[in-house]
Amino acid sequence: MKLEDPKAIRLAWIGFIACLVVLLLLDLVVEHHPHFGIDGYFGFSAWYGFGTCVLMVVGSKKLVGLFLKRKDTYYDD
Repeated sequence: MKLEDPKAIRLAWIGFIACLVVLLLLDLVVEHHPHFGIDGYFGFSAWYGFGTCVLMVVGSKKLVGLFLKRKDTYYDD
């Protein structure tokens, strides 16, 4: 089975999602030592990581776009 095969891609997605679900469920059996209160909630690390990733992608697109953006007529000169 090649990696480009739709079956392989679907199997990889199922494997990744299953791994994430198992890791999230393991959060139930791990003893937490919260420092700020909110970090003791179930799945906090997963949601915090996801939210941080989304903010980095959106923020970098906006901020880097300000510095690297060119005028529409950049190649016309």
